[in-house]
Parts: sequence; structure tokens; C-alpha cells
Amino acid sequence: MPEAPAPPTGSFLRLFRAAPFRLTLLTLALFAFAGAVLMAYVYMAAAGEARRRTDADIRREADSLVAVYNRSGPAALNPVLVTRMAGERRFVYLFLAPDGAKITGSLAQSPVENFTGAATWVRFSLAGQGAAGRPQSIPARGLQLRLSGGETLFVGADASDDRDFIVTIVRGLWGAGALLVVLGIAVGLQASRNFTRAMTGLTDVVAAARNGNLAARAPVRGAGDELDQLAEGLNDMLDRLDRSMSAHRHAGDAIAHDLRSPLTRLKARLETALLDAEAGRGDARLALGQALDDTDGVLRTFSAVLSISRLQAAGEAPNAVRFDPAAMVRDMTELYGPLCEDKGLEIASDISAGLAVRGNPAFLAQALANLVDNAVKYTPAGGAIRVRLRRMASSEVEISVTDTGPGVATADRDRVVQRFVRLENSRNLPGVGLGLSLVAAVAEAHGGRFELGDGPGVFDGSGPGLRAAVVLPSAP
Repeated sequence: MPEAPAPPTGSFLRLFRAAPFRLTLLTLALFAFAGAVLMAYVYMAAAGEARRRTDADIRREADSLVAVYNRSGPAALNPVLVTRMAGERRFVYLFLAPDGAKITGSLAQSPVENFTGAATWVRFSLAGQGAAGRPQSIPARGLQLRLSGGETLFVGADASDDRDFIVTIVRGLWGAGALLVVLGIAVGLQASRNFTRAMTGLTDVVAAARNGNLAARAPVRGAGDELDQLAEGLNDMLDRLDRSMSAHRHAGDAIAHDLRSPLTRLKARLETALLDAEAGRGDARLALGQALDDTDGVLRTFSAVLSISRLQAAGEAPNAVRFDPAAMVRDMTELYGPLCEDKGLEIASDISAGLAVRGNPAFLAQALANLVDNAVKYTPAGGAIRVRLRRMASSEVEISVTDTGPGVATADRDRVVQRFVRLENSRNLPGVGLGLSLVAAVAEAHGGRFELGDGPGVFDGSGPGLRAAVVLPSAP
């Protein structure tokens, strides 16, 4: 016969090591201590109240007998005691002469030792019968008095009802406490099991991510508690990390692809210049100038990549200050004026003064330069470019560049802001596809956003145009 599977002791050990279960046990221990203190208080309070009630009954009984003695003397007290002993009262009596001889009573002798004459309370036991006729000891309490004639009167009472009452209360408390502990352990086990299951899912995802599987995601139970918030945060972090790693992989491939041509061209020119120099022909200065131009292009590419990485890593604009971007927009428009004039383009600006943003002026200027440069590059001769600075209805500040070029299709607008992405109609123009990526990174680092939309409409059959805008929060 096959052997029975071993019990999953490991899972039980993990369950008992879980923080919620330990917290439940600690809570139960504290509650048990508080319950023990409460039961001790209830016991003492109930026992004290029962003793006071019994003492009050004994005191009333003794006072009634003393009143008979004071009114009619010992001769009258004796028949009263006999009558009361013959009834079904809970009291026991003992009436002693001044010399200690028993006159009458239901006790053989007084339970009080070394009686001094002062009123004395005493606990003692009475002989009785329990279940099945077995002898048992019954708790009792009594009061012994010295009467005016020298006689001694003892009045006692059966206290078993008080004891049974107290025992019933204590048993009820113990039962309630035991039930509460059992329920607490059951709830703790269930909570610990649920917590362990949820944490196992999280740790499995962390282990998978540590082993390189960034596609793993933590399950969200829908409870809306801290564990769900942790799972959502972990999933969001993994999404960002996955996108970042994909972007880096794509960037590496794109860098290798886009830098291969200028580096190959640079190498070829240097080799040609070297051969020409050895043969005594050619212009070495011209070859070196072309090589420097190629080197500058490579350095600009790396500079743009480093700028984007710096902004995305910092998560905010470095050295941010509060300033009015009106002068920056005006200067940028004037800077590109001659270039637009040479290409046959019209450039104009619409600037609202008195606006304020908080950010890095150098990065924002670079972003605006990239937008204007793109507009100049892709707008055909005879077209127009408009640079605008305004306050939006949402109180945000918008810096936009609108042209009458071919525009960007709606399906390509999310893709065109990625690193090294170039559309087909731009392959014959200089550039490596980092301009709009830098603009998007600058906008995000300043707490804003980068928007692409249609321009003013079709111009000379070239396309709908493009509106590229950096929207920034207004500085108070």
C-alpha cells in the first residue's frame, strides 16, 4: 500500500509564525489577563456582597433575640429559641449560661475560641449531607454576643447558597472566557491563513521579479485593504520598471542603429583623409571639419539621451525657480526668425504677459527650441509657424507651437514621443528621434504634460499641420 502523505507541517509552522496570528495570540493573552483581573474583581465583589447580606440577616436575627432577652429575661429567650429551632429557618443558635454551660441551642459548642465578651464574627462549618447521603461540610457564618446578664448568645447562618451563587458566577465567567479564547484562536488562524496567502502571492511576485520575470503581477483581492494597496503599488512599480527596461532595451538598439551610420561615415572620412594625406592629395582640413561635424552629431545624441535620463531619474526639474516664461518665448521666436525667413516661412508669436511657472528655465528653453526646430524642419516653404503663451481655462500655462506642415497621425502620436522613434516621412531629414522625447520628459519633470494635436488645417496640400503644446501648472 502506498504511504500516506505527511502532514503539511511546514504550512502550519508558517501559519504560526505569521504576524497576524502572533498579534492575535498577544491580544488574547492581554485579554485573558484582563479577564482574570475582572473575574477576580467580580469574585471579590460578589463574595463581599453575599457576606454583607448574610451578616445583615444574622444581625437582624440576633437583634430580635436580644430584644426578647432585654424585655423578658433569659426565661423568655429560651422558649423563643426552641420555637425557632423547630422551624425551617436557616439559622443555628447557642445560648450559654454565664458559667459557659449550655442552656439551649442547635450547636454542641460555640465555634468562637477565646471569646472576650465583645461582639465577634466567625466563619465555621456545619455538618450536612450531600448527594447520595454522603456527609459534607457546609460553610456558615455566625455572631457571638455577651448579654447584659452575663449569658452568651451565638447566632449563625448557613452560607452555602452564597457559595453556590459565587461558584455559578465564576463558572459562567470561566466558560465565557474559554469560549472567547477558542473563538479568538479560530479567528486568528483564519486571519493568519488569509494574510499568509496574500503575502505568499506578493513574495512570489517579488521573487519572480528578482529572477528577471517583470511580467509577473500580484493578485488584487478587491478587499481595498493595505494588502491590496501594496499589491497595486507593486504592480504599478513593476509596470513602470517593465516599461523602463523595454525603453532602455529599445534605446540601446536605436542608439546602435542610429549611431552606426555617422560613426561609419566618420571612420570612412578619416581613412580617406589619411590615404589622401599619404598620397599628397585632398584637403585634410575639409575632411577634419566634416569629421568634427559628425562627432558633434554623436555628442548631441548622447547629450539628449543623458538629459532625458537625468530628468526621468530625478522625477522633478532640477534647480527649479519661479519665473515668467514670456521673455523666453519671445527670445526663442526672434532666434528662429532668420532661419524661417531663409526657408520662406512666416513665424509669429502670441504671448500673454504676467504668467508664472516654476521650473528650470534652461530645460524649458531647450524643449521649446526642439518644438520650434521641428516646426521649421517639417513645414514646407510658404507655410506659417505660430508660437503661443497663454493661460488656459484650467489656470494652467500653455506653451504651444503650431505649424502648417504634414502633422502627425493620431495613431502615431503616442509612439512619436518615444526615444529614437522617427516616422517614415522624416527619415530623409537630419535627426535621431530624441527631440519630442526630451520635450515630453521636460513636461513630466515639471509636473505638466505634453500634448500633440492637429494644426490650423490643410495648407497647400501638405497636411493638417501640428499643434505641439507643453502644459505646465501655474506657479502661485
